Amino acid sequence: MGTGKTSVGREIALNLGLKFIDLDELIVKKEGRSINDVFNSSGEPYFRKVEKETLTEVSRGIGQVVSCGGGIVIDPENIAIMKQSGRFIALFARPEVIFERVKKETHRPLLNTADPLARIKELLAIRKPYYDQAEFLIDTSDMSVQEAAERVIKLIND
Repeated sequence: MGTGKTSVGREIALNLGLKFIDLDELIVKKEGRSINDVFNSSGEPYFRKVEKETLTEVSRGIGQVVSCGGGIVIDPENIAIMKQSGRFIALFARPEVIFERVKKETHRPLLNTADPLARIKELLAIRKPYYDQAEFLIDTSDMSVQEAAERVIKLIND
């Protein structure tokens, strides 16, 4: 979260003339409720199940850029799906940068805690071994959306 997945993904798709898909937006449409509502009323395991189903459906498409939620990597099967269907690129940022980017947002269920910065650090530590499996890891801490998109495009074209 807060690394630019959606903004950078949209920019990449626009620059390359591809379709952009935000997995969380698709889940909201499928469920007819917000991600927060899914977490609060059905729980994280249910959300992760729907997330995997949605990823599986989307992975059948071509000519698209897909932005996935940061926790999708916890399931090794999701990583396999991403690698088999396209390029698995992970964007990351320093915890303090992420906190600054998301502190005013209310739609982050995993940050509904007394100390969101500590939670961000915890999530990053838990997810790091999974993110490290990406083909490319890009630190967006000091990049604009356009700079990050250009970096991704350069990497995938080299």
